[in-house]
Amino acid sequence: MKYQAYPEYKDSGVEWLGEVPAYWRFARFKFFANVQKGKLPKKIVADEDGKFPPYLTMDYLRTGYPENFVDDKSLVPINDGEVLLLWDGANAGEFIKSRYGVISSTVAHIKFISQFNHRFCWYLVKSLEIELRTSTIGMGIPHVSGEKLNNLIFYEPLFLEQQQIANFLDHETAKIDTLIEKQQQLIKLLKEKRQAVISHAVTKGLNPNAPMRDSGVEWLGEVPEHWIVAQLKFNTVEMQTGPFGSQLHAEDYIDDGIPLVNPAHMTDGKIVPDLKVSVDEETWHRLKRHQLFEGDLILARRGELGRCAIVTKKQEGWICGTGSLKAKLNNRLIPEYSYLLITSDGVVSELSLESKGSTMDNLNTEALGRVRLPVPPVDEQRKILDYVNDVSGKFRNLIDKASSAIALIQERRSALISAAVTGKIDVRHWNGVSA
Repeated sequence: MKYQAYPEYKDSGVEWLGEVPAYWRFARFKFFANVQKGKLPKKIVADEDGKFPPYLTMDYLRTGYPENFVDDKSLVPINDGEVLLLWDGANAGEFIKSRYGVISSTVAHIKFISQFNHRFCWYLVKSLEIELRTSTIGMGIPHVSGEKLNNLIFYEPLFLEQQQIANFLDHETAKIDTLIEKQQQLIKLLKEKRQAVISHAVTKGLNPNAPMRDSGVEWLGEVPEHWIVAQLKFNTVEMQTGPFGSQLHAEDYIDDGIPLVNPAHMTDGKIVPDLKVSVDEETWHRLKRHQLFEGDLILARRGELGRCAIVTKKQEGWICGTGSLKAKLNNRLIPEYSYLLITSDGVVSELSLESKGSTMDNLNTEALGRVRLPVPPVDEQRKILDYVNDVSGKFRNLIDKASSAIALIQERRSALISAAVTGKIDVRHWNGVSA
């Protein structure tokens, strides 16, 4: 797509900005917008479910929880669609659109001065984002430099030109966003299809002509006639929950010690440790009955049921965390096959029914042991795993291609915004038709 350049340019004197249209005016951020930092609440009130807002998390920053703060007059309220700047944390320097609520002390409200077109301003700050994010400061948690923000330089087009640039970008980014959404929908469908193919293989087998029988399990339906359907406890040597909270406290954690494995450390069947959540040798000896061995399954026993991982040789000796439960399988079940079963929708639903707690699902060894699973012969489990690995690889390639397409489209979106708001392309005569 070819866009026209302005007839005449001048050197901006700013390295990242380069040349700008000759008649555009020099400006600094402090004359462009008012910045108001958020504040810490004096009191946080639980909602009707007894839950407190996930204060200072990205979810909180992006959504807000106004009902939890209605009596706190010291806080900074915001409305839908206002511009916020993430001031502290890993995303410091990122501009986002708000939802109705209040903002925390890690966020600033950006209010543009009335002489600017506010839609143009949104695109402009997104183009300034890279420059701002590369200048965040702090030895620990990164944060925005107020001085750097105030002195950010840009060049200002005339007001009607700002409006035209905003109209152009609204039109073009809407088309780009539609393409991104279609790719995201494709990824979702591919993941659903992959899961359906895997679930069918591990619950029905690979032979479509095999004689079938009723499993007696509602979610499972029919299974091949020669398969066994049994409770998990009859296919395990041992099941054990992690240490009670009274046995392990936050002050017992050290950096770079022997890792503990909690649900947050289980990702796609693999254990991804947090080296800040680990213990020293003395604590390990006290908790060694909870150590993990190669081939063990470790499962979340709170929250996201069905979340689990397989312990590898390298992870032997790590400790099952307080939020987890471990199971050592007998020789009738291959760990990788068990993982596919336990993460399937049917087993997750059954786990949820077995483990209902007063406020959240809570799994114990008894509830886990009652879950009924199809158990094919071991050699058939291996063939199914080979098939699943092959199918998963094909779906993964398709998903990777769609993800790469999204990344390229997003790069083009950012480049187009930057080109328009910095005057690299001239859209003054754009009439609503793509160039």
